[in-house]
Amino acid sequence: MNMPLHGSNPHSLYKTLNIDLPRQICDFSANINPFGPPPALKEKWNEMFTKIIDYPDPEGAQLVSLLAAQDDLAENSILLGNGGAELIALIGRWLAGKRILIIEPSFCEYETACRASGCTIIHHFLEEGNWDLHVEHVLHKLNWADAVFICNPNNPTGQSFSRTAIQGIVEESFKMNTFVIIDEAFYHFLEDEASFVSFVKDFPNLLILRSLTKIYSIPGLRLGYLIADHELIRKVSLFQPHWSVNSVALAAGVECLNSGPFLTDSRKYIEAERRRLFHFYKESGYRFSDSCVNFYLLQDPFLNDQLSLLKFLLEQGIAARHTYNFKGLHGRWLRLAVKRTGDNDRLMEVLKEWRQVQSSL
Repeated sequence: MNMPLHGSNPHSLYKTLNIDLPRQICDFSANINPFGPPPALKEKWNEMFTKIIDYPDPEGAQLVSLLAAQDDLAENSILLGNGGAELIALIGRWLAGKRILIIEPSFCEYETACRASGCTIIHHFLEEGNWDLHVEHVLHKLNWADAVFICNPNNPTGQSFSRTAIQGIVEESFKMNTFVIIDEAFYHFLEDEASFVSFVKDFPNLLILRSLTKIYSIPGLRLGYLIADHELIRKVSLFQPHWSVNSVALAAGVECLNSGPFLTDSRKYIEAERRRLFHFYKESGYRFSDSCVNFYLLQDPFLNDQLSLLKFLLEQGIAARHTYNFKGLHGRWLRLAVKRTGDNDRLMEVLKEWRQVQSSL
């Protein structure tokens, strides 16, 4: 099957699986904030629209200044990008021909970007079900690698690795002259916003990826940033085209960072809905990853391959994310987003129906 590589493309999924499109689709495959963008973006949209007649600031100085102040960073330690995906591609080009270790299961774009630049890839697979990261299990592979990719909170599990484990990897990698790339695309969804940004000043081998797409629900605008030692930023930026981030995205980023309680309100809402969903799954006999963000893995333990459940959900107008292209998962799980209350209610209703159908077979 030629399944879509990413979420947020339900029509392609229906076409691939030859399932008729329902009247309405609720897309649980895209792991973005269910609140949508901050209200200020809509209020100031006409004002931002006028910016399209001018070339964007190639440095994005106003947005960079806000980001630097937010994390107490030097402005030259930040590189804006046309979404996290562009920054991953730039890192892949910078690492051309190197040996890359990826902690799996994880976002497939790390491998795609690095392979495109002739890198050699090896994987470290986390134990399925708990997906804990242990430094001692990774050390011998770190010794081989020139760079390691870690997604934290992890996509697709939604779990946040222990601070001790990641700190240990950063410290050991520094001794081995190995670069560590931590993708914090979903860190804004964490209650304590646990980040490793403060480590950048002491570890020049550390690069941190961030996304504004997920928490602010602006995937169509494409906006992310890289944090690292200023010399690493300079080297990676050499591969970036001029005017990479458009004017509207830059203006939207500034508005997002000034959106007041939007982040706190979003986190509280998502946490409450996630707990409600997990209570239902536990009571209904489903397995799920111990996520702390806005998405999670779900499994019917009576199925090895979740394809039949995926199809059933699609037939009921619910699009989940398959896991066939997440290394090590092989379709044994589905990834679902935490959405608004009504959508989550509908999901639970359909999963109850699935249980009833299966029990009657």
